[in-house]
Amino acid sequence: MINRERIINTFCELAKIDSLSGQELNISKELIKRLSNIGIKAKLDTYGNVVSQTNSEKTLILSAHMDTVQPGTNVKPIVTSDRISSDGTTILGGDCKAGITAILEGLTSLKEDRADYTDVEIIFTREEEIGLHGAQNLDFNKLNSKEAIIFDGEGPVSQITVESPTAIEFDIEITGRAAHAGVEPEKGISAIRIAADLITRLPQGRIDSESTFNIGRIYGGSVRNTVPEKTILNGEFRSLNMETVDSINILLKDKIKEIQTLYPDALIKETILENFESYQITDDDPVLIKIQNALLKLGLEPEMKPSGGGTDGNIFRKNGVDSIVVGMATHNMHTLREYVTISDLVDAAHFCEAILKSK
Repeated sequence: MINRERIINTFCELAKIDSLSGQELNISKELIKRLSNIGIKAKLDTYGNVVSQTNSEKTLILSAHMDTVQPGTNVKPIVTSDRISSDGTTILGGDCKAGITAILEGLTSLKEDRADYTDVEIIFTREEEIGLHGAQNLDFNKLNSKEAIIFDGEGPVSQITVESPTAIEFDIEITGRAAHAGVEPEKGISAIRIAADLITRLPQGRIDSESTFNIGRIYGGSVRNTVPEKTILNGEFRSLNMETVDSINILLKDKIKEIQTLYPDALIKETILENFESYQITDDDPVLIKIQNALLKLGLEPEMKPSGGGTDGNIFRKNGVDSIVVGMATHNMHTLREYVTISDLVDAAHFCEAILKSK
């Protein structure tokens, strides 16, 4: 039976384990132990993902990611009525520890009830937040499942992600010429000035209903009284429309060339890479139908929504696994205002249990 108090305790215990991207070892050990207590043998793969496998041909992947964003060290979860939040100095880590909690509770309840349920493969990935690296380094040839449910969406479990964009990341390195800023600034070429000039020529924020563009970080220079020689820009753009992706890519390259022409003695190098591919879920998708049926049996109304974000689901689908992302009771992800709705988290656990029973 799904246990509300156990859910709260499990979530708070996991939230207190520091697990910033790249620092997931402690939580991975804890999750392997907890899965073992449920009777599921799991281990770390070569990249550090927690993976359990089955030899069954009829199986389902349940997945969530282990890492959290900054500031996510020394999280102090606070339980009030139907909500869990942090003390306001850190994120809560509901993204994605709420998803992990729902999976663990669903499996625990099934074991306690000695219920018959479908074979399952568990995948808890690392470094999702910094580029879906854990999923990208999974050995999909070792997995039997061709269907997956990923607990990594915002809002209640009934909120289903049916569309996700293509995301392109770029790094631009600008090399000017250093000089003493007070003695001979005319001999210098300011990389920061060039970067600023480039940024003003690029779009920012929402471009249209399907597309966004962002410069996320700029850093460079050395000391206050030196004309800065190097500056690096990190940015991304994403869209649900591939033609828009291509047009933004062309625009970015054109503006870089334009700036290079204006500053011929500077060196501008760009690296542009695809982070993840877009997908669209159709109404006849088998996993979607299973999810909808399970939700309706629980009295929950499925709500299909597009997303501007990417998840491990983008990588799973690219590798031939029919994957769908569902909500995990988390709100205001990646902010100090993040919180988890306890009743929604209980629903997510009930859903996990129900989907495994629906062979």
